[in-house]
Amino acid sequence: MKGVIRAVIFKINYTLNTHRKLGLNKKGAKATYKPLEVLGPEHEYSLVDKDLKILPIADKIIKEYCGRMVNFIELPNFTFGKEMQLHVMEIKANQPFKSPNEFEETMHAAVVSLSGIVEKYGANLLGTGMHPLMNLKDTAIWPHYHKKIYRAYSKIFNLNQHGWLNIQSFHLNLPYQKEADAIQIHNQLANLCAYLPAISASSPIFEGKTGVDQDNRLQFYKVNQKEVPSVTGEIIPQYVTTIAQYKWDVIERYSKDLAKAYADKTLLHREWVNSRGVIFRFDRRALEVRVMDEQECVKSDAALACFVRATLRGLIASGADLLPHDILVKDFNAVIVDGLNAKVSSPNVKTARQVCQNFLKLAKEHCTEDEKRYLWLVKRRIDEGCLSELIRAKVLARAKKTDFHQAIIDVYSTLIKCLHDNQPYF
Repeated sequence: MKGVIRAVIFKINYTLNTHRKLGLNKKGAKATYKPLEVLGPEHEYSLVDKDLKILPIADKIIKEYCGRMVNFIELPNFTFGKEMQLHVMEIKANQPFKSPNEFEETMHAAVVSLSGIVEKYGANLLGTGMHPLMNLKDTAIWPHYHKKIYRAYSKIFNLNQHGWLNIQSFHLNLPYQKEADAIQIHNQLANLCAYLPAISASSPIFEGKTGVDQDNRLQFYKVNQKEVPSVTGEIIPQYVTTIAQYKWDVIERYSKDLAKAYADKTLLHREWVNSRGVIFRFDRRALEVRVMDEQECVKSDAALACFVRATLRGLIASGADLLPHDILVKDFNAVIVDGLNAKVSSPNVKTARQVCQNFLKLAKEHCTEDEKRYLWLVKRRIDEGCLSELIRAKVLARAKKTDFHQAIIDVYSTLIKCLHDNQPYF
C-alpha cells in the first residue's frame, strides 16, 4: 500500500516539478533569473556499508520507495535518484536558491531524508570525489530507463574505468539572462575553474592506495573519453564570442567526431554530452560548473558555491583580463597534480595558493552578507590545505597505529558522519 501511495505522490510531484524545472511560472511563461541571481546545486554520493563496501542497489532503493522503476523521485523540496553507477545516488534542488543559507538547509535536509531511506538497506551516504576502496568489478551501470544512453557511450568509450565508475562531483548551475551575460560568465569561469580544484579537490585515495595527484578524480576524468578527444577538450573551456560560435565550434565539432566513430544518434547534437569543466545548459539558461569534487558535507559545497559566485561578480565588475587559454590549461594540469602548491604561469604570482588568495580577496569585496558567512571555510582550505591534503594526512597518521586499509575506513567513516551532521572536516 505504501508503494502505491508513493507512486501517486510521485506522479503529482512529477507534474508540478516538471514545470518548476523548466522555469515555468503559473501562466506557463518562461521564467528567467538575473545573471548569478541563484545557485543550482547537484550532489553525488556513494552508497556504502559500515566497512565502506559499495552497495550497487540504487535501483532497488528507488523501486521499493515509489513502487515502480523510475530515474528520479521528486519530493516537495528536492529530487533524488540514479546516476550512471548503481552505487551512486544524486540529490538536486527542485528550484535554485537565492540564499546560500536556504541552499544549505534544504540540501542538508535532503541528505538526512535520503539517509533515512537507505539506512534500512544497511547503507550510508559518502561524499568526496572518489570512493577510496572500490574495485571496478564491484559496481555496475544503471540497467533501466536511460540505459540506451549508457549503451551508446559504451560502444565508443571504455566505461570500465575510474573516470566513469568512480567519480563524484559537485555541479553548480549559475543562470544567465542575455547572450552577452552568458558569454561573459562563461569566459570568466574558464579563468576561475583552472585554479578552483586547488581548493575543491577531495579525491586523494583510490583502490586502497594514495594517488600521486591531489585531484585524482579529474586526472581520470581528463582521459575517460580519449577515443573522441573533442568531447572533453582540455577540460578548461575555450573562450567563446557568441552562442552560435559555441554551438558550431564545440557541439557540432564533437558531434561530427562522434558520428565518425559511429556513435548512436542519441549522443549527437546534445549539449549535455560536452564534458568540459564548464558547459552551457540551454534548457535551463545556465552555465554548469563541473570541475569541483563533491565535498564532505553540504556546508562545504555551499561555501564553494558562495566563493565561485562572489569571485565571478568581482571578475566581471573589475573587467578582469582573460588569460591565454594555453596558460589556463597548463596551470589547470599543474593544479590537478600539486593542488595549492602547484607552480603556475599566471602573472604576478608563483603558486596556485596565491591565485586562490587573490580570488578570495576579490570574493570578499563583492560578496553578499549571506555569502560572507561561508567564506571563512574557503579561507581555511586555502590556508591549511584542501580536503584531499587533509584526508591524505589523516589516513597516513592513522596508519601509524593500524593497517592502511583500516586507517582508510576509520577516516572515511568520520566523513560519513560529517555528511550526515553537516560538519566540515578539519
